[in-house]
Amino acid sequence: MKHEAVSFTLKISTLTFNLSALSFPLSEQKIVKAESGENVTLTCRTPTNIIVLEWDRADLRKDEYVLLYRDGHFEPANQHPSFKNRVDLQDKQMKDGDVSLILRNVTVNDTGTYECRVIQRRTNRWKRALLETPPISIITLRTTLFIPDAASGDPQTYLC
Repeated sequence: MKHEAVSFTLKISTLTFNLSALSFPLSEQKIVKAESGENVTLTCRTPTNIIVLEWDRADLRKDEYVLLYRDGHFEPANQHPSFKNRVDLQDKQMKDGDVSLILRNVTVNDTGTYECRVIQRRTNRWKRALLETPPISIITLRTTLFIPDAASGDPQTYLC
């Protein structure tokens, strides 16, 4: 029994994994404006062969995310509750490297800086390093709130 465990450990330890974290030159930070209630698309493009895609917002806890796609599946386990059932990919098949995020029914609480991170398969070998990869796209979302003016009934715009 002990021999089997040692043999298994040796087999596992001889496997090498190498995850290629893509590092792209960042373009200048984008600013996207949206009114509350609208749907907004946060754009991000990358080469294909994506193993992991993470959309994050700078003010979330390290163990939370906006959207996480890994090994062919979306992972809702640690998705921040405010994004559940409100986010999706513009192209779920990620053809041509389009990993843009659609955020539905924007609220003032969605204001913040969003980061797109991608890990691409370069070989059959990989390792986990998701949170250490630099973002390939940084987008600041600014939402506005419409509140009718009490006196005139006309909508008033407030930048949040």
